[in-house]
Amino acid sequence: MDNNNEKEYTPTPDEMAENNQQEATATDNTAAQTDSDPVVQLQQELGEQKEKYIRLYSEFDNFRRRTAKEKSELVKTATEDLMKALLPVLDDAQRAQKAVESSQDIEALREGLQLVFGKLFKTLESNGLKPMNANGTPFDADLHEAITQIPAPTDELKGKVIDEVEKGYYLHEKPIRFAKVIIGA
Repeated sequence: MDNNNEKEYTPTPDEMAENNQQEATATDNTAAQTDSDPVVQLQQELGEQKEKYIRLYSEFDNFRRRTAKEKSELVKTATEDLMKALLPVLDDAQRAQKAVESSQDIEALREGLQLVFGKLFKTLESNGLKPMNANGTPFDADLHEAITQIPAPTDELKGKVIDEVEKGYYLHEKPIRFAKVIIGA
């Protein structure tokens, strides 16, 4: 048999319309089945939850980066106010140093240095620095660092601070440097 003599089948327009209608009905049936299929619904919900999670994670990551950047900027500029407050004291100290080089009056130099130290202490106090008063107080390991013990001159001074070698300081009621002390034994 010769293949050239056979005609190819072409559907008529009515047959094509019927096929299209059958395909549309099959698609509708499949969609209806997927809407009622719990597995498909769960997969859709899972996809939505994954998308929400990714968005939330991205938002949190951006928040973390932004707050870390703000914190580092705050740390860099945290001492700016203190430094500005100390600049006039530094100016006074430099003037006192020049006066020491050219002056012969010891009393005037002493007064000038006392003024500079007074101004320095007031500036530090206004920024929250406060000295510890350790002499005569009972030894407290949370505030004091014992350098040595010596025999107490009286029984009342046993276990108490006899001398302060290095002053301790608080910053806003928090100890920032422990007092180095000598304790009576």
